[in-house]
Amino acid sequence: MSSGVAARRDAKKLVRSPSGLRMVPEHRAFGSPFGLEEPQWVPDKECPRCMQCDAKFDFITRKHHCRRCGKCFCDRCCSQKVPLRRMCFVDPVRQCAECALVSHREAEFYDKQLKVLLNGATFLVTFGDSEKPETMVCRLSNNQRCLILDGDSHHEIEIAHVCTVQILTEGFTPGGSTRATGMFLQYIVPGAEAATQLRLMAGEDANGSKRQAAAWLVAMHKATKLLYESRDQ
Repeated sequence: MSSGVAARRDAKKLVRSPSGLRMVPEHRAFGSPFGLEEPQWVPDKECPRCMQCDAKFDFITRKHHCRRCGKCFCDRCCSQKVPLRRMCFVDPVRQCAECALVSHREAEFYDKQLKVLLNGATFLVTFGDSEKPETMVCRLSNNQRCLILDGDSHHEIEIAHVCTVQILTEGFTPGGSTRATGMFLQYIVPGAEAATQLRLMAGEDANGSKRQAAAWLVAMHKATKLLYESRDQ
């Protein structure tokens, strides 16, 4: 990929919406697959009362819209201002209690897991029916749109084309815990009739590489949940 194309993919612009300032991709097609669209606000005339506590709106009890769900609430039920990175808001925005809880949980992904995915980890990678794995570094691209695999060969898999993700684990015991050891992934190649299969397995522990790979897999598992939520929107 040329530096010019990469720059266009990563270019962003500042826009103002009714909900606040947003830093969005210059080109909509290059938006993060984990992103959410801004909701349509429930029209003021359709919500004479708070949609949580049923308080009647008047000159004292003012109405506020949750920036995540678009529903209408009183100040008491919609007082929290929480970062909403999946909608690219620059500053924390007003959210109802239920949405604020979800956004707080997602903040952990952006503060921790996303950094792990961007840094990448080393795996033994097997494509399709091949019997010989290749040692490759797998990471998420800076614009979050592709999985990049680098080794003796180079591959880029668009996140939007991924159709199946299964985290492989070992060490389960009743009442115990499991350890992520690999990932089975299927993705669609444009023009192909069937999905392409890919298997990533953590290699032997060398300089902490196996622990790094396990952390990357856990982060990918969280990313997959966000991806499916975005598709269901």
